[in-house]
Amino acid sequence: MNGAYSVLAIVACLLAIYAARHYLFTLHRMFARQRSLYAGIVSAPWPRLAVLVAAHNEEAVIADCISRLLTADYPSDRLLIIPMNDRSTDGTRAIIDRYADSHPALLRPFHRVGGTPGKAAALKEATAIVVREKLADVIVVFDADYLPGPQLLKQLAVPFLDPEVGAVMGRVVPQNTGVNLLTRLLDLERSAGYQVDQQARFSLGAVAQYGGTVGGVRLSALAQVGGWHENMLAEDTDLTYRLLLRGWRMAYLAHAECHEEVPQNWSVRFRQIGRWAKGHNQAMTKHALGLTVRGPVGWVARLDGLALLGVYAMAPMLLISWVAAVVALLMGGDAIPASLTALLALTMVAACGCLGNFAAFFEVAAAVHLDGHHARLRLMPWLLVGFVVSLVAVSKAAWDGWVVDKLMHRPLIWDKTVRYRRSGREL
Repeated sequence: MNGAYSVLAIVACLLAIYAARHYLFTLHRMFARQRSLYAGIVSAPWPRLAVLVAAHNEEAVIADCISRLLTADYPSDRLLIIPMNDRSTDGTRAIIDRYADSHPALLRPFHRVGGTPGKAAALKEATAIVVREKLADVIVVFDADYLPGPQLLKQLAVPFLDPEVGAVMGRVVPQNTGVNLLTRLLDLERSAGYQVDQQARFSLGAVAQYGGTVGGVRLSALAQVGGWHENMLAEDTDLTYRLLLRGWRMAYLAHAECHEEVPQNWSVRFRQIGRWAKGHNQAMTKHALGLTVRGPVGWVARLDGLALLGVYAMAPMLLISWVAAVVALLMGGDAIPASLTALLALTMVAACGCLGNFAAFFEVAAAVHLDGHHARLRLMPWLLVGFVVSLVAVSKAAWDGWVVDKLMHRPLIWDKTVRYRRSGREL
């Protein structure tokens, strides 16, 4: 009985901390002055960019992404586009080669036919070529389904004029929101994650996370922290913390928007969340101790960094707390103690603020208001469905990553997200 109470109390306190964190982000984003650095710069000594486009069996979407990049408003003598064809077995290679033949000065294909699978391994090999041949100062990374606008490369390049900035992240906006209920809910999540969560963390001096796409990395910073680690499933989270621990700053640019394609069915979404959770938890086990005890990191960034590392551990802890609550209820006799009722109430309220990909309900409401899409508030009750899916997917990923994979010696496998769009049908 006492043990169940203790577990429930610990989990309730942790959940309350996360809920308070999200309330802080929401209130700061709504009422405090926001940092809008770099937004007004339109002319500058632009750094040399190598744009890496990650592609594994992306024949459905790769043409649109390359076409957008070829029309980007960036000095052509400072730009090189490198589509990374990572062991594709469909028509991806032929499409890339066709564009390379038409634009030999701007586009240089990189075709991988072997080696370690996964985006991190492809980035490592492509980046090595860029460094060895001194092709760029900064790399910008896109996934193949992304649709960058003409000004986006300049927007992402501007912060690198600041020598303290090691990485930059733009805002991701879903382009297929009108397909069904799931895509509309994911639009709400993305809006909360970037409009509120990322912007508030950047303004507060916390951890503005590099998100793996629609972002850039300074090559000298990348070299200082040891380059890409191909054994990491979430190479972006891993790089965020290695840069943070070496004193590099990361910038978030809310005005640098890029469209993406979000999952259109729940099974694909379930696997996507699981992949994120497993990779994030892998980064947590690697970096939590180092962030706690060392590094030139301020206390705001240190506390937020630890909370960010632990965000995907909250789902299994919530399930554990529910088991503890059932045990306490069954062993408590006929009368339910007031202390147990209070703990259960605190757990239920706080749980809405820490699960999923920044899926805090109050952050969603603030983001909808800031974006001016007030009609979308009618979808708020349906976020409970996403909450349950996230709870199960994240908990399963934690069990697999921490227990099953280790016992069965299973390697971490990148689960590619299904594409729905076809080239020529962008928006």
